[in-house]
Formats: sequence, C-alpha cells, structure tokens
Amino acid sequence: MDSLLEFPCEIDVKVMGRAEEGFTELVVELVRRHVPDVSADAVRSRPSSAGNYLAVTVSVRAESRDQMDALYRDLTAHEKIAVAL
Repeated sequence: MDSLLEFPCEIDVKVMGRAEEGFTELVVELVRRHVPDVSADAVRSRPSSAGNYLAVTVSVRAESRDQMDALYRDLTAHEKIAVAL
C-alpha cells in the first residue's frame, strides 16, 4: 500500500493511557527505541478533564513507514497504553 506521507517527515505521535506516575516517561522510552533523538522539548502531555487519563504527544522525525509501523506496534502492544494515534 502506498503511503500518503512522504518520508522523512515530522509526525506527532499521540498516546493515551491511565494517568499514572511514570506514564509519560514510559511513552518516551518506547518512542526512543525507534526514534533515539527525541528531545524533551518534543514531548507534551495533557490530562483528561476528569484527570483519569493522560494524553502524551511526541513530535518525531520519521524516516520511513517501516519505522513508524514498528513504533506503533510497540506502543499498542504495551498493556498501559490504551490508544496510539
């Protein structure tokens, strides 16, 4: 399947899970397995209105579709991650 994206490109990876201690760090660790040069400035987080969930956005420079597919597989396979977009 052809990709609508042209690589390399900038992509915001959005991840949601329970608002637990260390969730943001977990997301960053998983992302850095595939995009090692993620800086602290590239990470933003926001709690849900009730504060039960946390949305973490990581801006990355994606080099290929295979790289992003592997990243999303790792994110969605983790038990603490509810959604990865």
